[in-house]
Amino acid sequence: MSLLPAHRRGSLLSEFTDLWNAFPPGMVPVFGTHLLRVEDTVDDGHYVVRAEIPGIDPAKDVEVSVHNGQLTIRAERSERHEEKGRSEFSYGSFVRTVTLPTGAQDQGVEANYAKGILTVSVPMKEPKEQVKKIEVKPGE
Repeated sequence: MSLLPAHRRGSLLSEFTDLWNAFPPGMVPVFGTHLLRVEDTVDDGHYVVRAEIPGIDPAKDVEVSVHNGQLTIRAERSERHEEKGRSEFSYGSFVRTVTLPTGAQDQGVEANYAKGILTVSVPMKEPKEQVKKIEVKPGE
């Protein structure tokens, strides 16, 4: 599970994902899952996360949840056992958790899947900048 924010372009995250997913099945260290590749934007009052998950049935193989300011996407792609050649496709469990930005709402979240891309849209409200003044008491 990754708790790294998705909006770090140019970071080592994509290189880490490639390295992680290069392990042969059954040899993936510690967790046994693959990281999902994601991109995120804030667009028209919504935080939008897109995840690359080709070859799955969205009704059966994907779970999207929001809990405590975290958006989690889980997917499972089952391997087809065909002996006609080699495969570099990734199979098994895929998971990604991203921290939602300030103002993200857990009500009204929508998820759509088309052409191998899962798009999750989280409504956002304008954060209220509240300044709380603290009384300073004289010491003795």
